[in-house]
Amino acid sequence: MALQFTITGVVLLAAVTAATGFPIAKPGCHDRCGNVSIPYPFGTRKDCYHDPQFLITCNHSFNPPKAFLNTSTINVTEITLEGKLHILKYIAKDCYNASGRTLRKIPLFRLAGNFIISDADNLFVSIGCDTVASLTGNLKAAGSTENEYEVGCMSLCSSLKYVPNDTCSGIGCCQTSLAKGVNHFNLKVSSQKNHSGILNFSSCSYAFVIEKKKFNFSRRYLWDLKNVDKLPMVLDWSIGNNSCAEVKKSTKNACQGNSTCYDPDSGYGYLCRCLDGYRGNPYLPNGCLDIDECTDATVNNNCTHICTNSQGNYTCSCPKGYHGDGRKNGEGCIRHRSLVIEVAVGIVVGLTSLLMGITWLYWGYNKWKLMKLKEKFFRQNGGLMLEQQLSRREGPVTETAKIFSAEELEKATDKYHESRILGRGGYGTVYKGTLTDGRTVAIKKSKTIDQSQIEQFINEVVVLYQINHRNVVKLLGCCLETEVPLLVYEYVANGTLYDHIHDRSKVSALTWEIRLKIASETAGVLSYLHSAASVPIIHRDVKSTNILLDNSYTAKVSDFGTSRLIPLDQVELSTMVRGTLGYLDPEYLHTSQLTDKSDVYSFGVVLVELLTGMKAISFHKPEGERNLSSYFLCALKEDRLVHILQDSMVNQDNIRQLKVVANIARKCLRVKGEERPNMKNVAMELEGLRASAKHPWTNDESYVEETEDLLGESVETVRSEEMAGTSAGYHSLYIMQSQGDGR
Repeated sequence: MALQFTITGVVLLAAVTAATGFPIAKPGCHDRCGNVSIPYPFGTRKDCYHDPQFLITCNHSFNPPKAFLNTSTINVTEITLEGKLHILKYIAKDCYNASGRTLRKIPLFRLAGNFIISDADNLFVSIGCDTVASLTGNLKAAGSTENEYEVGCMSLCSSLKYVPNDTCSGIGCCQTSLAKGVNHFNLKVSSQKNHSGILNFSSCSYAFVIEKKKFNFSRRYLWDLKNVDKLPMVLDWSIGNNSCAEVKKSTKNACQGNSTCYDPDSGYGYLCRCLDGYRGNPYLPNGCLDIDECTDATVNNNCTHICTNSQGNYTCSCPKGYHGDGRKNGEGCIRHRSLVIEVAVGIVVGLTSLLMGITWLYWGYNKWKLMKLKEKFFRQNGGLMLEQQLSRREGPVTETAKIFSAEELEKATDKYHESRILGRGGYGTVYKGTLTDGRTVAIKKSKTIDQSQIEQFINEVVVLYQINHRNVVKLLGCCLETEVPLLVYEYVANGTLYDHIHDRSKVSALTWEIRLKIASETAGVLSYLHSAASVPIIHRDVKSTNILLDNSYTAKVSDFGTSRLIPLDQVELSTMVRGTLGYLDPEYLHTSQLTDKSDVYSFGVVLVELLTGMKAISFHKPEGERNLSSYFLCALKEDRLVHILQDSMVNQDNIRQLKVVANIARKCLRVKGEERPNMKNVAMELEGLRASAKHPWTNDESYVEETEDLLGESVETVRSEEMAGTSAGYHSLYIMQSQGDGR
């Protein structure tokens, strides 16, 4: 019958997919399951797919083997790189005879991940002469919310002669379109009169979702569908949850070389395609290969004489002795004439000489203009002020401080090539550079700078030059010849603390001893900035992504882009609130009064990250666990500390140290800044804890008594009244904090 023929066509079409001559799967991975091609990002095992949701299970108990989506029973018949997944899906049935109901099937269909039912490729159809059908499901919406959705269809007829062929118009057959974003549905089908009086030609009611191209109604469906279990349907798939514009701003882009991303019609995530002149799998490295257009008959016919292939393109030219366009739709190839050649040569020589003269003048003018522009930027960015500040100082500052030229930094970064990008932040991009003397450096290129704060920026640069601390990323120099200043720092090779805490492949190497070392060194830096620097400095953005690690896991505090200098006669500053959501001091958020206790709070969040391995903010978790600080304090209050510590580092030998550090974190996270300890005392206690770990004979209860003098409270004592107030304070501040100016 016709319906069976269209289903078979799906399998035949899938069998042709692999005959393209281009790689479709990762090296070493299966690219077929029976008659179905499996292109990456899909794969049949781990390391062969982009994401677990793209797993294809190949069931070899069938002959030929059948492909199923993930671990479900959804039979896949074709996968296209244009974001389409063809499947077979059960239909709903409700059948009767003279004695009553004989058969009832109500299929339920649920999708996970970035799969939705294609509204552009499918129809909802009901068939029968006494049929009432409905589709109830969910619409995928922005974020994690879903909206309920329902659509219905009714088809009636009292005689077979009224049922038309090839037309689904409500008589014997009803069809309607689906809304965009359906990912779950439940089919229901029933009758009004139990098919009474029409059992001889319509004893069943049917309801199903089917691919538009595979459906052409015939009155034979009234009885033939009784023997059909599944019908073809199309799903839309995409990569991630962000649009193409958002993905281009980040470094996590699934689109590989010679390809670009685009937004699919479904409106969710993004897809990739090869550039014009290339063909293949855009999700694989080197998956998009050049097409030889000159061997393509449709392209070659455009050239009248000579076709020359090039990367991503081709050219048409005329043979020697001819001139013209070389394409059929152009002027064609015309034979040269000697007089024409002489005149042409004379004109070309004259025009070339004139063009060279104009070019030389234009080049000289542009060079002069560029010099003036650099001089303008140098003055505008405070270059003269910086030179004066440096000339007044002697010793290490003048020896190490350097003002780099724009050309020097362009050469060091290959003209700021994308392959040199180390990371992007809210205020700029950091590039890896190699100076002419062989040193590897990190170059921060800011997005914008407020001209009213140039003097403060220059003073801050001079102060950072003076910071001589082994755990602070060293500022080596700057460049002021560009529109925005460029800062040059020492290069730290082992990534950020955030990566080592939250990357499963790295977390096992981050033992408790290393974590305690990092915490102690970071606390030492903040203590130095607050208490020992010539002008006190508040970092204002302490977080795990701003703590870099070298190959020996030595901490290096970085990113002073939002830091502020505190005059010696002041203890707080009124500023516009800046910081990162999850680490931001709630008191600073409310009052805009910046103090060194704001850094203490942020450091407390970093300590909790080191203890638990959890992120500062996790919007996908239940409401009570989204804010790490609030969740941590609640766990302490309920004596559940051991349950939230990261398993990989907890053992019987270090549980006392973990409790001590948890107690320090609790004090740092107090809502009122005046009740928090200062960084000097925090650093002393952490360093003392490290010393006791190195010398086990000092690891006794006497150390607990010493901590009372430093932070004013025993490690084992937690005031229940204070904890209750603190937790409530965080609960009330959480909503306001989520609306702050985080990066």
